[in-house]
Amino acid sequence: MEKGLIVSCQALDNEPLHSSFIMGKMALAAYQGGAIGIRANSVEDIKEIKNNVNLPIIGIIKKDYENLVPYITPTMKEVDELVNEGVDIIAVDATISQDETFLKEIIEKYKNQKFMADISTYEEGIRADKLGFHYVGTTLIGYTQQSKNIEKFEVLEKLIKDCKNAKVIAEGNFNTPEQARKAIDMGAYAVVVGSAITRPQIITKTFADALKK
Repeated sequence: MEKGLIVSCQALDNEPLHSSFIMGKMALAAYQGGAIGIRANSVEDIKEIKNNVNLPIIGIIKKDYENLVPYITPTMKEVDELVNEGVDIIAVDATISQDETFLKEIIEKYKNQKFMADISTYEEGIRADKLGFHYVGTTLIGYTQQSKNIEKFEVLEKLIKDCKNAKVIAEGNFNTPEQARKAIDMGAYAVVVGSAITRPQIITKTFADALKK
């Protein structure tokens, strides 16, 4: 995967654009705008996106389990499904909530598959790097209890400096072109942008809230 902008094309069940057909067209629009990769959720969406663009895909499956905190590709079942679909990179929750044994198992089972660790702290990123993840993403900063007061650029800077093998990807509330540019200038391999590009209800709310002030 080249360096540059990765666009996250996702819409959950309760969102207006929830549709594999729409996510395929969203990916096409992202490609036409200059994206070098797509992040997508579910095998169904990934299949449709492949029908529309020939770009590297970071694949995830969001799944809630009663006794598990992680929900981004949380078990081997989801990993197996993504491997069978043939995605370029599989992203998994690699925060401290995820068992280290599971993280070791997926890398051992699929030696030829590239994996991305979605983390929320510097320590989680370093752990993923040592375990052999190909990419470390700051995806979950601010979304876990242990990262509530963490500044994403500080974590990003330290991981870029200290990760020995993994390429560091900036993801998680990089909501402006200026923030994305700053991440690349700092040395991030790529930047993933989602809501600021592909979720019109959230984009609309930023404008509506600004007009109410």
